[in-house]
Amino acid sequence: MRYLIIGAGAVGGAVGGRLAQAGHDVVLVARGKQYETLRDHGLRLVTPDGPHVHRLPVVAGPEELGELSPDDVLVLAVKTQDSVAALEAWAGRPVAGGGTAAERLPLVCAQNGVESERLALRLFRRVYGMCVWLPATFVEPGVVSAAGTPLTGILHIGRYPAGTDDTAHRISADLEKSSFEAPVVPEVMRWKYAKLLGNLANSIEAVSGVITSEEGLALYGRARAEGEEVLGAAGIAFASKEEEKESRGDKIRFEPFDGSERSGGSSWQSLSRGTGTIESDYLNGEMGLLGRLHGVPTPVNDALQSVADRFARERRPAGSMTIADLVAEADTATR
Repeated sequence: MRYLIIGAGAVGGAVGGRLAQAGHDVVLVARGKQYETLRDHGLRLVTPDGPHVHRLPVVAGPEELGELSPDDVLVLAVKTQDSVAALEAWAGRPVAGGGTAAERLPLVCAQNGVESERLALRLFRRVYGMCVWLPATFVEPGVVSAAGTPLTGILHIGRYPAGTDDTAHRISADLEKSSFEAPVVPEVMRWKYAKLLGNLANSIEAVSGVITSEEGLALYGRARAEGEEVLGAAGIAFASKEEEKESRGDKIRFEPFDGSERSGGSSWQSLSRGTGTIESDYLNGEMGLLGRLHGVPTPVNDALQSVADRFARERRPAGSMTIADLVAEADTATR
């Protein structure tokens, strides 16, 4: 199978680089400076076992590939706010032997949140969810750091909305030869909703820095409590903390092998790069949406979404709001 990594940033770069390192056929899809650097200098993937430079085919869009192969796998690794444009760009591409990508090819949503699978299923007939536990950082154009060890990441995969099939098992086998653990699960969204609850902390980290204080932990606890209440009201199942802990074990340890301090996660990286967008609408905002649909107030998540969106829109520096000020904003919203 050939893997087309749509969005060769932190997650896409780490997954694509590791697959390539294990001998799999990989094409990276990127834009702007990232595209130019990958095209001219290759992907530099920095891991605990050393830096690896991968000179891989790179395209800015599907037109450059021409007709796709029936053995292609599309891996969607853009942020959710960019999903619609990416899905529309790839859905109609012709596949050798007849039909289009949307009609014939598997599409894997390797993203935070739970919305992209639904968006994809409007167009694509074979959609797979992937719960991504993968500590990776977009360092600079062309350079991605993946600091997990002994595994680079754990990637639960399954059909969306539910089920498994031979394709999921084939993708899993390729990933497990590439420094990942990739359990094939019949209810992958249980794992993605559990991850979503953890990702409710992303906006806190993005605007106030890595959560280390009691204030920050307490604020996340309030956001998560709202989220659990919302999921309960909506009748949505999620993997328990015990299941997550058992699944992860000591398989992924974060080791700053280059001596650097831990940087923030995906939302923090968006602010630090000044992209002008952030995924909070599909993390805290998902809880706000479900809360309004099911009559559950979500003032803390609403406040976190609002602050994170404002930071992105105004291109304010990541981590520049004190946790005390952020708590004050959340307190104001709950009154």
